[in-house]
Amino acid sequence: MGTGNVALSATVYSFTVRLADADRGVYETLMLRVAQHPSESADYLLTRLLAYCLEYTEGIAFSKGLSNPEEPAIAVRDLTGALQTWIDIGTPAGDRLHKAGKAARRVVVYVHRDVESWLLRLNSERIHRAEALEIYVVDRELLGAWVALLERRMDFDLSVSERHLYVSIGNATLSGVIEARRLTR
Repeated sequence: MGTGNVALSATVYSFTVRLADADRGVYETLMLRVAQHPSESADYLLTRLLAYCLEYTEGIAFSKGLSNPEEPAIAVRDLTGALQTWIDIGTPAGDRLHKAGKAARRVVVYVHRDVESWLLRLNSERIHRAEALEIYVVDRELLGAWVALLERRMDFDLSVSERHLYVSIGNATLSGVIEARRLTR
């Protein structure tokens, strides 16, 4: 028996995050509902959640996601609706980053997989304001351990100090580092 043309629907997660970001002086409790597209991996989902928390500021919002590829995964807009920060997840193509550099004054990418070959490829591509591109590599061991604990409803503490992350979920505390990278043109 085949499944025919049944569309897969998104899985919705509810996160309560007590954020203590000492690096930026941000202390907030965030109540977030995050939809995971059927083609989105759990580590991508958690990297997207982490990016939202680490970039949390007034005007931040998740985009429509994979259903609207013209938008960043996360955007920060000012009160007029103008795009201020374009935040992408994964290893976006150079043309996407070129477009992002023209659309927003700040472009940030959070990478959750091997970054080296992607960076090499980007170094040879035309990217508007490539020198300003911010790249943050998420600790893969932290993500792997977090994925193992992932539930549809999660309540956790996220502490950030000197780009070290501490995720406390129940009795478990996970830790890892966010590594800043740049293109080497």
